[in-house]
This record gives sequence, structure tokens and C-alpha cells, in this order.
Amino acid sequence: MPYTPQFPVVWTEIPVGDFDKAVAFYRAAMDYDLTVDNSGPNPMAMIPGTDDMACSGHIYPGTPGKGAGPTIHLSVPGTVEEAVEKWVAAGGTKVSDAIAIPPGRFAYVEDPDGNSIGLFEPAKG
Repeated sequence: MPYTPQFPVVWTEIPVGDFDKAVAFYRAAMDYDLTVDNSGPNPMAMIPGTDDMACSGHIYPGTPGKGAGPTIHLSVPGTVEEAVEKWVAAGGTKVSDAIAIPPGRFAYVEDPDGNSIGLFEPAKG
């Protein structure tokens, strides 16, 4: 039986070279209503969620992994293909076609800073 993890990660960070440009990209590519928080040592653009989410995250000024860092998978509201098309239109790069796994489907993409991102479509039903 395939294993689907339940809430093993609690926080993610996506490092970006140009904070304002990255915030604009993620707003366009993912339709995120990002909230910028300047209360800490660095500005953060908080990825929206709900109180019952197991994991959240933010975009922050930092040194991107250029494809060598971990891959963060983000849930998409529609199909993987629609999400990849929107991602590329916003300025990102498509890395793979959709890959089917028991919990759903995903595709690899890169943001303009070279961060590896998985766009995940949960299985229906």
C-alpha cells in the first residue's frame, strides 16, 4: 500500500534574490494573496493558508538553491497542466510533464530564481 505522509513538515521557506519581483511572480503564478510581514529580521511574504493546515511557509530574501536545494510541493486548485501553463506564463520554467502517483499528480517547475517547486494536484475521490 502506498504511503501518504500526514503533516510531517511544519514550515517551508523559499529563498529569492529579488524579494519584490518574487512576490509579484508568486502572486501571478499561483494566485496567492501574499501578506508581507516585516516584523522579523527579514521581510517575509506569507503563503496563505488556514489554521488547520499542517504546513505553511513564506518567501524571503536569501540565496536560492539554483536547482540544488530541496523541492517544495505546492497544492494547486485545478489541474497540474493548468498550473504549469500559468507558471510559465508568469515567468517560471517547466521542468517535467505531469507525473502520476497514488495520492495525485505533480509536475516539477522552477521559479525565476531557480528554486525547484512541485505543483501538486491531489487525487479526486
